[in-house]
Amino acid sequence: MTDILDGPPIVTRGVERTFVGATGQEIHVLRGVELTVQPGETIAVIGSSGAGKSTLLHLLGGLDRPTAGQVSLAGHDLSSLDDAELGHLRNRFVGFVFQFHHLLRDFTAIENVMMPLLIAGQPTKTARGRALELLHQVGLGERLDHRSSKLSGGEQQRVAVARALALEPPVLLADEPSGNLDVETSERLHDVLFELVREHGTALVVVTHNPLLARQTDRILDLRGGVLLPVDAAVPPYPRKD
Repeated sequence: MTDILDGPPIVTRGVERTFVGATGQEIHVLRGVELTVQPGETIAVIGSSGAGKSTLLHLLGGLDRPTAGQVSLAGHDLSSLDDAELGHLRNRFVGFVFQFHHLLRDFTAIENVMMPLLIAGQPTKTARGRALELLHQVGLGERLDHRSSKLSGGEQQRVAVARALALEPPVLLADEPSGNLDVETSERLHDVLFELVREHGTALVVVTHNPLLARQTDRILDLRGGVLLPVDAAVPPYPRKD
């Protein structure tokens, strides 16, 4: 399996995801989702609670498998991969930022960012240098040796962003990254996020209820009735970015 990325980092064709409810009935969350994410493109996915936005993000990143249809990541059909191959592809090509940062509480900021680099087999000195660079970029150069449990919510999310970009993945998937933050802290996080993905040419797919965040993306899609609709067709609750 090659690590060379050629073409769109993510493509879905006719993706469906069905769950079985407590009473045995089928719940159709996604119905024929079609999506192509171009290199360096930023996309916001909006929609009501329970529409399946997080489910879609998990499918795009190989954390879940579709009931039907195809998800291609870095040119690889995920359904053709075993768990080990899928894990390698995911670790190499996708960074994740979730609403809850999932940092290691007893590790420092720099140790948290170093972790994926060390797991990937990079020397400690190289990993530390890369983590140091990223933490300075997200404005935490003075907080390197603070344990994550001692950082504010906004600082923790900035560490999470730095960690997600440590291996320079071509795709970043973010699920309500500022959902637990106040407005001012959210805006600072958004600025850092977009500055980094644009600097590194990283494609971004972000699930959000935040109109300020959605407006900063190149494209806004509404997940409605299990399908993705462009905002014009979906009659969006707010205008797209100029």
